[in-house]
Amino acid sequence: MNNPYEVLGVSPSATDEEIKTAYRNLARKYHPDNYGDNPLSELAQEKMKEINEAYDAIVRERQGGGRSSGGGAQYADIRVMVNQRRYMQAEELLDGIPSSSRNAEWYYLKGVCLYQKGWLEEANRHFSQAVNMDPQNMEYRTAFNRVNQQRGGYYGGNQTQMPSGCSGCDVCQGLICADCCCECMGGDLIRCC
Repeated sequence: MNNPYEVLGVSPSATDEEIKTAYRNLARKYHPDNYGDNPLSELAQEKMKEINEAYDAIVRERQGGGRSSGGGAQYADIRVMVNQRRYMQAEELLDGIPSSSRNAEWYYLKGVCLYQKGWLEEANRHFSQAVNMDPQNMEYRTAFNRVNQQRGGYYGGNQTQMPSGCSGCDVCQGLICADCCCECMGGDLIRCC
């Protein structure tokens, strides 16, 4: 890898805040989502990977090489964005993290962003992954349970299921279907049954 400071365009004497700012600016500029079907998309992905690796290397170096989370300082910044309700920016940085570096914190934070968009199924999947990766974390468990309860209310989850495994929606759909069939045959549901 090239000199990580050169990749980010900062000097080795730059402050942590200057490094974070340079990283964020480059991440916004080269994020692959900005290029869509553009032929430069692959180049942007490579550049984004190089930027992430450079930032991680600098953070690791400044923390004495003892970082095992694969994005500790970066995740702290993203968490601040989430707390400030800057979900789009947080998600942009999350998406720039290579999949090989994604840990339970990544899945939790991505789940929060998806939850705020109203994408309960996707949020549930991400919270579930976070809980699987770090089962002792109560913050992850609470988020997973909360979104699961909401999904249950909207989609006929376990709380509304009958002993036979059918939800109230399944029964209603079955009755509507039966009524349509009976009407097609010249009668209505009451005479048909």
